Amino acid sequence: MFLLPMGEGHRLSSRHWTPVKNEAYMIQKRRGIPFNWPYLTGREIHYISEAHDHGHLAGDGPFTRNCHAWLEALSGSGMVRLTHSCTAALEMAALLLEIQPGDEVIMPSFTFVSTANAFVLRGAVPVFVDIRQDTLNLDENLIEDAITSRTRAIVPVHYAGVACEMNKIVEIGRRHGVAIVEDAAQGVMSKYHGRALGSLGCLGAYSFHETKNVISGEGGALLVNDPAFQQRAEIIREKGTDRSRFFRGEVDKYTWQEPGSSFLPSELVAAFLWAQLEKASEITETRLASWARYHTALEGADKQGLLRRPVIPTGCEHNAHMYYVLLSDGLSRGRVLEFLRERAIGAVFHYVPLHNSPAGQRLGRVHGSMTVTESSAERLLRLPLWIGITREQQDEVVDTIVEAVHAAS
Repeated sequence: MFLLPMGEGHRLSSRHWTPVKNEAYMIQKRRGIPFNWPYLTGREIHYISEAHDHGHLAGDGPFTRNCHAWLEALSGSGMVRLTHSCTAALEMAALLLEIQPGDEVIMPSFTFVSTANAFVLRGAVPVFVDIRQDTLNLDENLIEDAITSRTRAIVPVHYAGVACEMNKIVEIGRRHGVAIVEDAAQGVMSKYHGRALGSLGCLGAYSFHETKNVISGEGGALLVNDPAFQQRAEIIREKGTDRSRFFRGEVDKYTWQEPGSSFLPSELVAAFLWAQLEKASEITETRLASWARYHTALEGADKQGLLRRPVIPTGCEHNAHMYYVLLSDGLSRGRVLEFLRERAIGAVFHYVPLHNSPAGQRLGRVHGSMTVTESSAERLLRLPLWIGITREQQDEVVDTIVEAVHAAS
């Protein structure tokens, strides 16, 4: 049985679709309001079956090619290639930039560990810089002072699908000859002044993890925006060989060209993803409507100083990847979370700053104060947001949070 969050699922039987009751989801609803629930469009299993009919289950089959073309059209990137995760896409970026031991890479500390791991695996030193108070994105005004002769890349992370100030970041990179690698894991369908996130640096990375808006369980994509990297990106992705050129008839055999790895997802993953990409606009519109309901409902609590709602700067079109609030100083987030758990509401915190982690202290370094990072990480609370959440459920979340905040004051 395969599950849909709207109370209906589909079972593939004798090559026909028959609706079945999504019992697991209904039980979950009775238990409370989950933080996330993966969404299926209803075509995923059909396309997976088609991939089997094609006799092509390994990577780079027809569904993979569909996804590549769709993502290239969305982003305007000259080349997009699916990977088995966003982590893999970032690791490919580090290989393409030929990151060496001792190189430095500037990034926020308020991010997922993959942002740092991709470069640490090549021997680089993450240089952690503080974030902005409004968007919680890398503070573009602090980047330039962190650049040294060893800086090889700047990695802006578009938190919650809201764009960093890319015009200034790209200009800093150009002026200092430093590559810009966008961690747009949360940014599919988001834009910055009309341009897709992930398309503004020389390289970009997307995630299709089940917690994202458009999903394939695990999965990602590398956006190769600088044509100079395109041929090597194909080689690195194909275990360091020119196998793609061989299949296009450009060489009579394929051989090992440079270090690489197996970064391709299977055709089954691409088939699943294709069903999601077909509905990406509808998914985004639905999530934006739920995001807006939270934003309106929490306006009063924001004005009372109980919490702070997300800020979307002018020129940023976000994708409603998440809705979070920042609790006011002095409130115990732990008490608020416990109150919500008692009511079976799946609100959660987010990143523990990397610079405070054991590996971050051992492998990276901090440049300047991390006041905003540390304060935000301690106060941030993410609210349930998924396709199928009802107005009544959102009202319950809002009412319970306001009650919890008053109780914790």
